[in-house]
Amino acid sequence: RPPQEEEEAAEVGWQEKLFSQFEVDLYRNESACQTPLDRQYHEEILKLEKAGGRKNHRIFTYTDHDRFTNLEEHCQKVTDSDHEVPSYLAERMANVRRRRQDRRPMEASALKSKIITWEPTEEFIKNNHVINTPVQTMYIMGDLGPYGKLGHREYEHVLCTIKVDGNGVITVKPDFTGSKGAYRIELDGEKREVWKYTIENVSVQVQPEEEEREQCVFRDLYGRHKEYLNGLVGSEFEMILPGTLRLFVNGEIVSAQGYEYDNLYVHFFLELPNQWSSPAFQQLSGVTQTCATKTVGWENMAYFCYPFTLDMFFTQGDESEDSLPQWPVLYFEVLSLDFWQRYRVEGYGSLVLPASPGLHVLTIPTWRPVELGTVAELRRFFIGGSPELEDITYVRIPSTFKGERLSRFGFRTETTGSVTFRLYCLQQSKAFLETSALRQRMQSVLDRLGGFSQQSSVYDVLEAFQRAWRRMQEARESLPQDLISTSASTA
Repeated sequence: RPPQEEEEAAEVGWQEKLFSQFEVDLYRNESACQTPLDRQYHEEILKLEKAGGRKNHRIFTYTDHDRFTNLEEHCQKVTDSDHEVPSYLAERMANVRRRRQDRRPMEASALKSKIITWEPTEEFIKNNHVINTPVQTMYIMGDLGPYGKLGHREYEHVLCTIKVDGNGVITVKPDFTGSKGAYRIELDGEKREVWKYTIENVSVQVQPEEEEREQCVFRDLYGRHKEYLNGLVGSEFEMILPGTLRLFVNGEIVSAQGYEYDNLYVHFFLELPNQWSSPAFQQLSGVTQTCATKTVGWENMAYFCYPFTLDMFFTQGDESEDSLPQWPVLYFEVLSLDFWQRYRVEGYGSLVLPASPGLHVLTIPTWRPVELGTVAELRRFFIGGSPELEDITYVRIPSTFKGERLSRFGFRTETTGSVTFRLYCLQQSKAFLETSALRQRMQSVLDRLGGFSQQSSVYDVLEAFQRAWRRMQEARESLPQDLISTSASTA
């Protein structure tokens, strides 16, 4: 007699196999077993029958090795729409087995010789462009067929899905019932039967002794990893002497745009003023690769993405305590080289390194010297070459200039393109450690550098003040003496 209400409880462990009635009927016959897994299930079912049969009836499981797990992952949908069309990513993910990816260790002799794969195959794309996290899956199923007619596939329903990925994250869907009500499954049919089930976590709680032992193992592991990292970094750091400023620049020549000819490259070098120095191994100059341009908008752009590093020290002297120091200048020239090995100077420019730390993206315009007449331009077009600066520091005030006035009268130039730099500046000094509340006044230039985060604005203010003061002096000298004396007496 079929009971009015059926109740069944089963305690399931991770990857524990509970056979359904359909599997018992299928694997009982040895002729239906084709794979080693099928033959293993055949032996286990024979042992169960000798022991009195299976204890479960409606609740059973599919482990990570079963064929149902593969088919379920392949056929599952993202939405509940009947007309869903799988996307490109969904198709690729469905074709990839995401569990137990056996990756053979690559030997040193078997390294890839080709960096770029020009004609990738479909298998190559699947293996390299799809997220492939190893995951183990387990399904807890329910056979909701009529009483006495168990073992039909159409009555099998997924009660719970448990997944464990390679990072140790356990996903249970749906979640443990807890204080919530039981989950409901309504069957399609004449009777419209409703089944209710709950999911509880009955895992054995960890004993305090075992938990403390596990914490000790973790602490030991983390301690060893910390010692390993400390061994890689080291403990000997270069100390900065008082009165010394260290300027470290991680720079990048990003791009050049707006130039006449193609195949550009940039030659640059750093000029260190007085009281600045650099380590012996530091390279203060460099040349980028030759880069072809491409049209972006209305301009021809050459993307270099050329990195460089600058490390320099400023040592303060007695004579510079009351004055702002000169900052290092980066000089550069842009040149072009064509197919016939004809090179042309495309432009000169200079860049004062930023005085404030942080990220700075600067676009510097350039110019080049020109000669009058068409002969020079014809020579530049047909055989290459153009007027050049013998001393590139002539872009600003030359380092060898010792006079009071620098005249560039008669020197003809032409505006060309621009070069974009990206600079990451770091500053290190003991003066930065002192708090402003403990100081009555700024005692040194380094203190002022620590107090002003935008020293470039300080330079601009001082230069504007000096220009205004010179204009006032010139205007005062040009006035008649009697007017000056009258205004003074009136005041």
